Amino acid sequence: MPTPFNQSVADSALLTKSLPLGLLRAFVQSDAADEGFTPTLLAELKALARVPGLLVACNYGGTLCAAEGISTETLPLGSAAIALRALAALPNTHAAVISGRSLRDLAAVSRLPAEVHLIGSHGAESDMQFAHVQPLATEVTLQKVSTALSEAVGFQEGVWIERKPVAVSVHTRPAAPDVVASVTDTARDIARAHGLFFILDGSVLDLSVVEPSKADALESLRSRLGASAALYAGDAYSDELAIATLRGPDLGLHVGPGDTGAAHRLRDPESFARVLAILFELRRAWLFGEDAVGLERHTLIGNGTSTALLTPDAKVCWMSHPLPDSGSLFAHILGGDAAGHFSVEPVKTSQVLGQRYVDSTMIVETRWADVTVTDYLEPAPEGITSLVRVLSGAGAARIVFAPRPDYANAPFSMEARDDELHIVGTADPIVLSAPGARFVITSDGRHATATATVNLQDGPVVLNLRCGDTEPRAADPDGEVDRRAGVALHSRRWVQDLELPAVKPSLVRRSALVLRALVHEPTGAVLAAPTTSLPEGIGGTRNWDYRYCWLRDGSMTVHALVDLGSTAEAFGFLEWLGRILAHAPGPEWLHPLYSVTGAQLSTEAIIDSLPGYAGSRPVRIGNAADHQVQLDVFGPVAELIAALSDRNGALADDHWELMVKLASAVLARWHEPDHGIWEARRPPRHHVYSKVMCWVTLDRALRTAARHGRTPDPAWEPTAQAIREEVLREGWDDSARSYTVAYDSPDLDAAVLHIGLSGLLDVTDRRFLDTVTAVERELRVGPTVFRYRYDDGLPGLEGGFHICTTWLIEAYVAVGRIDEAWDLFDQLVNLFGPTGLLPEEYDPGTETHLGNHPQAYSHLGFIRCARLLDRHRPEARVQ
Repeated sequence: MPTPFNQSVADSALLTKSLPLGLLRAFVQSDAADEGFTPTLLAELKALARVPGLLVACNYGGTLCAAEGISTETLPLGSAAIALRALAALPNTHAAVISGRSLRDLAAVSRLPAEVHLIGSHGAESDMQFAHVQPLATEVTLQKVSTALSEAVGFQEGVWIERKPVAVSVHTRPAAPDVVASVTDTARDIARAHGLFFILDGSVLDLSVVEPSKADALESLRSRLGASAALYAGDAYSDELAIATLRGPDLGLHVGPGDTGAAHRLRDPESFARVLAILFELRRAWLFGEDAVGLERHTLIGNGTSTALLTPDAKVCWMSHPLPDSGSLFAHILGGDAAGHFSVEPVKTSQVLGQRYVDSTMIVETRWADVTVTDYLEPAPEGITSLVRVLSGAGAARIVFAPRPDYANAPFSMEARDDELHIVGTADPIVLSAPGARFVITSDGRHATATATVNLQDGPVVLNLRCGDTEPRAADPDGEVDRRAGVALHSRRWVQDLELPAVKPSLVRRSALVLRALVHEPTGAVLAAPTTSLPEGIGGTRNWDYRYCWLRDGSMTVHALVDLGSTAEAFGFLEWLGRILAHAPGPEWLHPLYSVTGAQLSTEAIIDSLPGYAGSRPVRIGNAADHQVQLDVFGPVAELIAALSDRNGALADDHWELMVKLASAVLARWHEPDHGIWEARRPPRHHVYSKVMCWVTLDRALRTAARHGRTPDPAWEPTAQAIREEVLREGWDDSARSYTVAYDSPDLDAAVLHIGLSGLLDVTDRRFLDTVTAVERELRVGPTVFRYRYDDGLPGLEGGFHICTTWLIEAYVAVGRIDEAWDLFDQLVNLFGPTGLLPEEYDPGTETHLGNHPQAYSHLGFIRCARLLDRHRPEARVQ
């Protein structure tokens, strides 16, 4: 079962300060083999730390404390208790002690908190009521056995008898060896005579009514807590029964001397305490994604079919193949090194001097003092991903190639063949061509990693990773310069044809290139973002898959490019939508989003094996919004068709047919409730923005018909008027003094700004002026504007949305508040990452960038504002 992080327990355990993150490194570098710390154990602990649900269980005496004995002598080791309770405080992590002691005695002596599950009587006793529900026959038998033991061995020096709920124990730790041997034989005979189980548990002899059941207790805990793997540590025979049940990624540890079936032996309880500390550090780092790179600092490369993300130090941290929504090959951004990466760094340690795009291209250069890495995705036939990495400079570079197909869930092997690395065992061929590099391949049994060191003084090294190429060409590193020049020329020619505003032209140019990279050229679809599950709140669950084409987002994206003078993307998008409509039961049944192929989405799923960016889980693939009703989606498409026909001075017949279908969908469904633009996972409502966009659909259809001599449906105009009147009447809330998210709701929503921005309501109308003021007052915080503040049925918080910020800028301009528009625009500009990219959101409280990255919404909104302010600029604003 999923569990949250218990901050109070973690704080009280003082683990954040007492166990620094450098602890593991110290262990690895030290000679700790005499304590049982082997490289194999450390590797298995690392793997165990990364399971979705972890159970850490152990015996008490001899494992968590030095020995069995009277209570004052058997307090747990302080470091072990701290580490165990800290582990229990982590999300999806459970801790338990399964002891031969009675549960009452175990709770009293261990003093462990409620977060640690305690089970006594060798696994039989899990609650305090256990002792009070035993039958009278059990009490009679145990009384007889206790009397027999007292008479037979109770007089021996160093021996004492203890009654438990279902057993009688003989403690022998202080006794001499010959006494222990004699007492053991006698106790075994008494157990046999009374039909009891005889359990030799260290220095304690248990004569029990019930069979030792630590194995059953471990299995029961595993099942009840939903643990996907377990660690069990013990020192006695009864612990061996539990260790024998371990399988798969489980880990068994035997503490101290004695025969064992465990794979690893530790010297003493202090060594086990250190294992717990290491496991805590490994799991904490995995769960919380410590040292996560700020989202805005990641840089996108793309070629019209594929995309990838780079960290500021040139690590390929995200790439999927063959489609945008396919399984990842590198997912470091969601799971660290174990999730896959392709890294290059100078052998001589130095700081990154900078990362930049080569002007007007999607080619990226990352530079150190003596190493430069140039990255780009070159054009390739559909179904092939071709990543090129050029290493140059005067120094030496280290290369780490660690692919992890299908979100690190697909096992594979790797082979070196001449100048190539071949991934073996995947559905598509994956080959890294690396002339001049000599790789060393290592494997953990499921995945392989290749490392190499290259001297760049002998000339550049060209790495070419090709995925899906069944007819690979011969490596041609000498031809790379010309290929790269061709890629750059194609990009610059496209940029040269853009009509850029005088306001922030370089950022507008970069935003346009980003939007173009999100266009899937083979199909015409447009990605909302190239990533999945980058969180809307660090550590939260609002993590969604944006690698699909929303009709709304796609229309707005290519519309922004049409405004800049590029229409090819709009034509491709409308053709893509036309193909979907050709197979749909009717335009009114369009889904809000589709895959780039036009297919409907599969069920939304969770990748449990990935911890998420900065520990923000779950990682999702697919998107359940596919099944929602979002009636606003027709409006942006209608606006696109209108804008495209205006730009071209003509209206294509197929575009008019599409407009007619959109209008007919509105006629059929505008009166229905829906889930709205923000895809709230709650019952449908009559959302004001959705109604406005239904009006926009009919309004733009009427305008387009009039402008291009087409015949409108007679029902369009009266229906548009009816929608307008209803929105103006039902969408207003007197208590809020604003238009609100939905009819009969006082809650604000930044999207209602479109009631004026769309033209439905005159921008000089007092109701729109009040709405702008209300959004500013309730939803704006510094440089950002939140979507809303109401409960949307989802846990956790989120940041302000950049697209909402741009809507408020547009609203400021519309109502004549130009200076305030410029001020908010300048604050938005300051939020761009170092290479000119924006994710979806920004948290002004923590100054953290959030959401999938880069986000089409953010960049298209910025382009709209720059163009708008270009018409309202003093000369000092030209730059």
